[in-house]
Amino acid sequence: QLELVESGGDLVQPGGSLRLSCVANGGTLERFSLGWFRQAPGKEREGVSCISSSGALRHYADSVKGRFTISRDNSKNTVYLQMDSLKDEDTAVYFCAARVSCPQFSVPYFGSWGRGTQVTVSS
Repeated sequence: QLELVESGGDLVQPGGSLRLSCVANGGTLERFSLGWFRQAPGKEREGVSCISSSGALRHYADSVKGRFTISRDNSKNTVYLQMDSLKDEDTAVYFCAARVSCPQFSVPYFGSWGRGTQVTVSS
C-alpha cells in the first residue's frame, strides 16, 4: 500500500517562499506521474502542478505558472513543490497524489493521496 506524506507547510509572509516535500512509503513513485493539488477553505480541490514519471513533462495551473516549480527525485522517492513569490490566495492545504493524469489533473479511484500540509500566506 503506497502511503504519501507531505511536509513543509508553514506560515509565510506574502512574497516569501516555501518548499513542500512528499515522500512515499510502502512503494516506489518511479513509475507514476505525480501531482500537487490544493484546497482552500470553502473551495474545491484544484490541481496546481503535475510531473510525468520521467520528469520530462511538467504542467502548471495558470495561477501558479512562473512562481511554482515541481521536481522529483526518484532515488529519494520524493516529489517537491518549490513555491516562490507567494500570495495570500495561495493559502490552502496542499496535497500530493500519485497516478495523476498530467496535464488533466485527474486521479483514478486507485490513485494515492497524502493527507496534506497547511500553507498559510499572511502578513
